Amino acid sequence: MLNSILNFIQITENIASSGQLDEAQFAIIANAGYDVVINLAMPNSENAIPYEEELVTSKNMVYIHIPVPFDNPEFFHVRSFIKAMETFSDKKIWVHCVKNYRASAFLYHYLHKSRGFSITEAQKAILSSWEPNEIWQRFMSLDSN
Repeated sequence: MLNSILNFIQITENIASSGQLDEAQFAIIANAGYDVVINLAMPNSENAIPYEEELVTSKNMVYIHIPVPFDNPEFFHVRSFIKAMETFSDKKIWVHCVKNYRASAFLYHYLHKSRGFSITEAQKAILSSWEPNEIWQRFMSLDSN
């Protein structure tokens, strides 16, 4: 059932990412044991669910929203993301955005720069059909320390 979610990637045993989920898919990830949902999409993004926080928390999952403008990701966004990932490192975490582009870049950054994964290992978090533009290439090369 997880494979039916837009651009789903199982990155580690406890970390997955995708594009925007629909209402029913939040129940699917809750039933799969995910504890935390991190949304990196803007509130007015394509297919955004205005009541996503209520939907997620009604499934007994923690909801974190870090709205990242697609054309202007900032260093403070990645710091907030890494803090959230570290805070819930003992939980199963689902990261999403609109298409799994932002989520891919943030997870690459987290895995490589914060967790010490090799570039090759961290690149497994990047959606294979996405070719990051100059903005996102520059973002992924930021030093988070």
